[in-house]
Amino acid sequence: MHLPKLDLDFVRAQFPAFSEPSLQGQAFFENAGGSYTCQPVIDRLTRFYHSRKVQPYGAYEASQLAGAEMDEARTRLAAMMGVAPDELSFGPSTTANTCVLAQAFGEWLTPGDAIIVTDQDHEANSGPWRRLAARGVDVREWTIDPVTGHLDPESLCGLVDDKVRLVCFPHCSNVVGEINPVAEICTQLRDAGIYSCVDGVSYAPHGLPDVNALGADIYLFSAYKTYGPHQGLMVIRRALGEALPNQAHYFNADTLYKRFTPAGPDHAQIAACAGMADYIDALHAHHFGQGNADPKTRAAQVHDLMRAQETALLQPLLDHLCGRNDLRLLGPQKAAGRAPTVAVAHDRAGVKLAKALAAEGIMAGGGSFYANRALEGQGIDPAHGVLRLSFVHYTTPQELDHLITALDRVL
Repeated sequence: MHLPKLDLDFVRAQFPAFSEPSLQGQAFFENAGGSYTCQPVIDRLTRFYHSRKVQPYGAYEASQLAGAEMDEARTRLAAMMGVAPDELSFGPSTTANTCVLAQAFGEWLTPGDAIIVTDQDHEANSGPWRRLAARGVDVREWTIDPVTGHLDPESLCGLVDDKVRLVCFPHCSNVVGEINPVAEICTQLRDAGIYSCVDGVSYAPHGLPDVNALGADIYLFSAYKTYGPHQGLMVIRRALGEALPNQAHYFNADTLYKRFTPAGPDHAQIAACAGMADYIDALHAHHFGQGNADPKTRAAQVHDLMRAQETALLQPLLDHLCGRNDLRLLGPQKAAGRAPTVAVAHDRAGVKLAKALAAEGIMAGGGSFYANRALEGQGIDPAHGVLRLSFVHYTTPQELDHLITALDRVL
């Protein structure tokens, strides 16, 4: 199918932030820390708090509507990712979800069993797993190249043996940006009888993935970085989810999506997550027409639409950064192999650069971004940090020009 050009006017009309007076004249380049929220999510959250803020799944109408909207979010998003509705669960954050998972694996694994983690990850998909060493689990580290930040699948082979039960790695790093070959890695692991846990927080904002096609046993990402409310979304495929010990109330053990949600769910925010599906469907209808495509196909086409826009915008930025001799660009120099999450190291601390850019109307981030191990693995002091420039499909060429001009002025 011919891929249409993304209609940025239509896209930006779906985000109230772009018409907010207090944000005018500023370009948003800290999307990796949290995206703007789309109007359908805001509408659903407002409606829930106005008319459905009751205990869901009860006998009366408001309660039934509340439960139905929560179910709608799970059903529609799961369909877009190619998984069953009960394989998708919601929690307060990806960090919290990972901690619950690590607790379950800690109960399930036996001393001497091994897991593999990386130093490319955000700490959320590293720290909870590493703490299992206190339970006698052998924790092995799959390390990045200190120059390029690349996570080489070939080097994983040397860590794998018959003791390894789980490998945890990112779809892409929140400071390196390189998109890892998830399907290839997961196939390699599955063939060896090893489970996979993929942190998709830094990838999902650039298009919802087909988790079934990727082959991941666990896939996690954050709604608040994907145009939605502050929730962590977690796919656990059925075979693994039913094998792991239940972490919820004992009477919820037979419901897969409840097994790893020990806290009471945030009803309103789960319901509002259906607005993420509304947004994807609106993008699809506007660009591809009202056809009969199934949810997974619609999401895949929107994914490609987003990636095409981002890649075209990203390459000029990478070229400009590579043309300066006072910066170190982390990750690949080619846009096709990375997300538009761009970290640069400089003699000035990342936080100081971000503050200087703020005075130029650029909203960017500085620091370690909870990726301390990834920075240390590339010889960068996390306390000094990096400047991170991150954008998504709603960013315009004019905003990119604004960024480059401001960056040159600041440097």
